[in-house]
This record gives sequence, structure tokens and C-alpha cells, in this order.
Amino acid sequence: MIKREGLGWTFDTVSDIYEKMRPGYTGELYQAIFDYIPVNELSNVVEVGIGGGQATQPILRTGCRLTAAEYGEHFSELCREKFKEYPNFSVVTNKFENIDFEEDTYDLVFSASAFHWVPEEIGYPKVFSMLKSGGVFARFANHPYFDKGRPDLMEEIQKIYGEYYYKFYNKRQEIPEEYGEEEARLRAFVALKYGFRDIQYRLFFRTRTFQAEEYTALLGTYSDHIAIEETIRRDFFAKIKEAIEWHGGEITIYDTMDLQLAKKP
Repeated sequence: MIKREGLGWTFDTVSDIYEKMRPGYTGELYQAIFDYIPVNELSNVVEVGIGGGQATQPILRTGCRLTAAEYGEHFSELCREKFKEYPNFSVVTNKFENIDFEEDTYDLVFSASAFHWVPEEIGYPKVFSMLKSGGVFARFANHPYFDKGRPDLMEEIQKIYGEYYYKFYNKRQEIPEEYGEEEARLRAFVALKYGFRDIQYRLFFRTRTFQAEEYTALLGTYSDHIAIEETIRRDFFAKIKEAIEWHGGEITIYDTMDLQLAKKP
């Protein structure tokens, strides 16, 4: 999906649907983090942009103290309730860049599909200052790609995007590209500019299959889709739902999850 600036506020308007529809991450991804840095009850951790808490529980289960930074009030309340059984969990409701975190204090700072909302020149130096020597920044995200096994459906959906999405934003239609290793590598090595070392990155893969109604609900959690004018968005989603139903009633999404790891010397 296309990233647009200034749309971060949209997620909090659909917090319940977001929490239900957005996926978590594979166990292999978390194991790669824990192989890079052990996390336990002595660890002090910050999550940047907790959202609906899709990435949080595997970290909390280590027994660590976890503080989440979350701009959305609805998301903050949702996660306080969701993780209330963890006494070492807390949420600060504000933008990450506006929160005063102590320097040289944290063992791990991580962010899942959220750090792109923080300006690079602010986010990386702030994370670096927060971490202890030997502390780790883990940045990961999910990148969905269209159904490779149903090219006719994908062609029809692209036509619908041209008619609604690109017309609404008055943009030239783009051909979707699958996220790959080169993009992950470039993202990983951004951290070098800000003093981090021991850069590593990995890719993980999965598929998810949706019924038409489920898929349009998922689309309704993407910021640039939420921001489309309501009547246009309703017709847009109805056309996509109709196309999926015409082509067998299901759509499969191919996910690529990238993980970038970096250490403060």
C-alpha cells in the first residue's frame, strides 16, 4: 500500500477493527530477536507505536518491563485492557518523538509497522540515546502483496483502484511491487548513519486467505483508505467485494515480514 504523510491519526478511528484484522508476526521473527538479544524479567523495553498490540505479547511473555508509546487514545485504552494481566506493562499516550524517555536506560526498543511515522532524523537519534550500551533497536513490519494465484482477480482489482483510489488522490496509478531483500537491506543500514553497529536483517513469509467481507474490512484499517471520502470509499469497497465474489469468493495475500536489528556500541 502507498504510504502518505499526515495520516497517522486515521488508525485510532478504527482501533477495534484494526486490532481484530491486522495480523501479528511469526514466531521465527521473535526468535531472531531473542537470539540477537536475550529478553527477560530484568529487561527494560519500549515499544514505539503499539497500535492494537499485534506485536506486543511475545515480548511481554518474557517478563520484561514494557512501556508502550502510542499516539492514539483509543489504542492506548484498548491495550491497557488487553494486557492488564501484565503488571510491568504501561502505555504513554503521546507521539513517541514528544515523550521524554531517560537516556542510557533501555535494553530493547522495538517498533512494528509504525516507525515510518516517526521522522528518521528524530527517531533514530532518540532511540540511540535511550538505549544502554549494548542495547538493541528492532524494527519490523509486514508488507502484503496481491494474490499471485489469481491474476484475473488482481487485474480487475487494479482497475477498481484506478477508478476510485488513484482518482480520489489525483495520482498516477502505480504497479504494485513485492517487497524484497534489497528494500530490507537498505532499511537496515539506515541505522549506521546514527551510530548503530552490528546491523542484521531477515525476511519471513506467510500467506493469509480472506473472504470478500473480511478483505474489505482489512482494507478499512489502512490509513490512506480510511481517508478516502466516505461515499467514495463505500462504493470502492463494494466493487472490490463484488470482484472477489465473482472470482470464487476468496483472496490470498502474500506477506513479507522484514526485521532489522541494530546495536548501540
